[in-house]
Amino acid sequence: MADEKGDQVLLDFLDQLQKEYDFWMEGAKSRLSAEQPTHRRVVRLQEGEVLNRYWDDRPAPRPESYKEDVELVNEIKDRPAERVYRDIRAACESGWDFSSRWFKDAQYLASIHTTDILPIDQNALLYHLEQLLADAYRVKKDSSRAQQYDELAARRKAAVAKYGWDEKAGFFVDYDFVAQAPTGVLSLAGMFPLFFKMAEPAQAEQVARRIEKDFLKAGGVVSTLNHTGQQWDAPNGWAPLQWVTIQGLRNYGFTELADKVRQNWIALNEKVYRNTGKMVEKYNVEDMGLEAGGGEYPVQDGFGWTNGVLLKLLMETSTSEEKTK
Repeated sequence: MADEKGDQVLLDFLDQLQKEYDFWMEGAKSRLSAEQPTHRRVVRLQEGEVLNRYWDDRPAPRPESYKEDVELVNEIKDRPAERVYRDIRAACESGWDFSSRWFKDAQYLASIHTTDILPIDQNALLYHLEQLLADAYRVKKDSSRAQQYDELAARRKAAVAKYGWDEKAGFFVDYDFVAQAPTGVLSLAGMFPLFFKMAEPAQAEQVARRIEKDFLKAGGVVSTLNHTGQQWDAPNGWAPLQWVTIQGLRNYGFTELADKVRQNWIALNEKVYRNTGKMVEKYNVEDMGLEAGGGEYPVQDGFGWTNGVLLKLLMETSTSEEKTK
């Protein structure tokens, strides 16, 4: 937004940016220690780094899915009910409810352990927020606070590189801080470090190869490589993740691959619209003849992020065509 409206917008929204950051980082300074490494949404790692996780303060069934949550908890004998409810709610806080990202067993919702996981996308987003706060305080002429957030962003970037990069997979992944290992689930959350320019060029090249080889489908890019029946898994594609992937690839010069993702996604959106007369929440990117599915509710019509991403991509196409005339 500052790129379009100027630096003043950073001052206009500084209070809101700070409030958002304080929400996620509550207790990081006052509550964490080697003896107490977790507090709500903050986690202290082995060498003192602090990263974030999703959390919910109320370990109880969701009001909108009360019956389903109680039935799930009754299946589980090896964990307290409060822990399972909190993991379910934490996954909902992420927006990826549900996905094999949060499961120990990709096919089994009852293995959900969201609060053990440091999500790669969440921490990339908080890195960006730290950068925005540094820029806002610079505009405000508060050099001390600007330096503070520059340092916090640098520390987070180093921690994401240390714990979030899986060299064997050639991809950015979520990290299980309890098991002290990557979760092993490859998802488009791994594109967020490229979107925010946190990756090294060699890492970005490996990520691009993986996207082209495994994630790219006839209708765009697939959310994860796991077919589980959950809505944030294969074969489904979601508009925000297409945008993050396209922009992340562009940031590192992989424009041809980014254009392929863009073209495939536009073609799928247009095909579904011609057949049904509507835009929808999510799409089956693997088989353009089938609808998306999975999850706890039917596919929703309309949806702002689908409309917004498609409009932006179509505007890019229109602008490109004008330039070639």
